[in-house]
Amino acid sequence: MGDGRALQEWKRGWPVVVAAMAGFSFFSVLISATGLFIEPLERAFGWDRATLSMGPAIATAVTALLSPFYGALIDRFGSRRLGLPGVVVTMAGTCMFAFASGSKLQWVVMWIAFGLILTSIKSTIWTTAVAGTFDKGRGLALGLAVTGPAIAQTLVPPLGNFLIESFGWRAAYVWFGLGWGGVTLLVCWLFLRDAHDRRPKADGAARAVLPGLHKREALRSRALLQVAVSSFVVMAMTIGLGIHLFPILTEAGVARSEAAWLLSLGGIAGIVGKLVTGALLDRFRPNWTGSLTMGVTAVTFVVLIRFLDSMPALIAALVINGYAAGSKTQITAFLTAGYAGMRNFGMIYGVMSALVALASGLGPWIAGKVYDTSGGYEPFLWAGAVGCVLGGALLLALPPMPKWDQADAESSPERRQ
Repeated sequence: MGDGRALQEWKRGWPVVVAAMAGFSFFSVLISATGLFIEPLERAFGWDRATLSMGPAIATAVTALLSPFYGALIDRFGSRRLGLPGVVVTMAGTCMFAFASGSKLQWVVMWIAFGLILTSIKSTIWTTAVAGTFDKGRGLALGLAVTGPAIAQTLVPPLGNFLIESFGWRAAYVWFGLGWGGVTLLVCWLFLRDAHDRRPKADGAARAVLPGLHKREALRSRALLQVAVSSFVVMAMTIGLGIHLFPILTEAGVARSEAAWLLSLGGIAGIVGKLVTGALLDRFRPNWTGSLTMGVTAVTFVVLIRFLDSMPALIAALVINGYAAGSKTQITAFLTAGYAGMRNFGMIYGVMSALVALASGLGPWIAGKVYDTSGGYEPFLWAGAVGCVLGGALLLALPPMPKWDQADAESSPERRQ
């Protein structure tokens, strides 16, 4: 019965997954391409590397602050009504960088503006569409959707380098905006739908009423708090590790070429992790799958503390880390949808997404601060091992997921917040 329902969901919902993959990839394009533009912009304007690389941090901070508010808009209007205009303005925002004049103030303002724009196609849009379309097949659907950034990270470097060398850096921004963005817009125009587009509106309401927690109930939900704390702690530790992993390896005597190969191996494992974890989430208790995936990352930290001289141990550890790194976002989305339902999923997941973004910025800073203070990474690595075990334990302790149905959506209006 479950397999039959999952098959029916895929027959109806595969176009939504394709649209979400495209949207996720376009969201990641300019961030993935930042390194490609450093050298040509340095030649053009004589800027320092700190100025040239500050853009993604600015944009990420802005999107993190706005995520909960934009999520509430998604709950009201749906992914399609906000996502399509979002793709259009992001196309314009990407092209905007072609007009950089050499003013550092202009550069900062453009990245602030781009962060505001980028919020309109943040992960919340695409995750809401997929989570609202799938139930029995939700894990695998989310896993496929979040391969979008991996697609961008794979294709953007060679494509961007070709565009810059062939047409110049200004034209490359325009090609990314109109070219990649244009394809994304077409795919989303054809395929992007969500539960708001299929659910009839209740009592002439402005939006479809979906089953799930009310806002005040979500604030009191112990399960959602556990998911939030687990995601924040594990993300901070693992993103911090990811940023500092190359110097950790090279300072331990691993050759730069071997270190680069090990990191790429982790990237491949990440793609596998998204798909395998998605299938496991659909077939087993999702908190068990999430707990194992989060908790096993502690192995990587322990290997980097104790077994840096063993290449087989390093390979195993970085494959485990890559596998888990590819799965953490979809685990957070899956568990949030399961414990919160879809009534206010956009706002609730927007808060989760903001916490993840905060952790992603805080983790690398903590790792760098530990290194500067202690002269090495070992205290951070021990903290990472403990943090991942804690994160896994919090998910293991989650209660069974509630079963949401239309009766929940039709509860009395006075309960709605």
